[in-house]
Amino acid sequence: MTTTLTVREASAEDVAALVAVAAETFPLACPPGTDPEAIRLHLRDRLNADAFAAWVADPSATLVVADDGAALQGYALVLTGRCVDDSAAETLAGVGVDIAHVHELSKIYVRAAAQGGGAAGALLDAAATAASSAHGDLPMWLGTNVANARAQAFYARHGFEVVGGRTYRVGDQDHSDVVMLRGA
Repeated sequence: MTTTLTVREASAEDVAALVAVAAETFPLACPPGTDPEAIRLHLRDRLNADAFAAWVADPSATLVVADDGAALQGYALVLTGRCVDDSAAETLAGVGVDIAHVHELSKIYVRAAAQGGGAAGALLDAAATAASSAHGDLPMWLGTNVANARAQAFYARHGFEVVGGRTYRVGDQDHSDVVMLRGA
């Protein structure tokens, strides 16, 4: 049986489901050896109901979900404005990006059962289109773990190129990410 996914703008009613999807999917993107306590802290502090509610309400945030009619299967978040990640900002400025006006693909996660069926690509396309419609056609950057070859290959297929690196904190652990960019 094939399940049809609808990609749509997230609403306040989706917040609890978004927290659940984050709890299931964020650990899948962490490199092997990441301390489970660091993941728990990250989920508690950065992917909680207050954070999702704030993104839903923030006009500079574009949050879309993939919904199969029974449950959310994934989400993507684009933040538009100043790059507030100092490490990434240095990398982006070094390749000529105006770090005051940029889209960040902050998060894109799909449940394991829905991976490989086009949900991530649909989420990326919808989030990028909505962010550009609302805020202009700006360069888009993202960070992903240097060991996550699958994610890097996915982003490369969608026009992103590695332009440098950054440090990303999960709980109390620092991780090395690549910074990828498209549309510069």
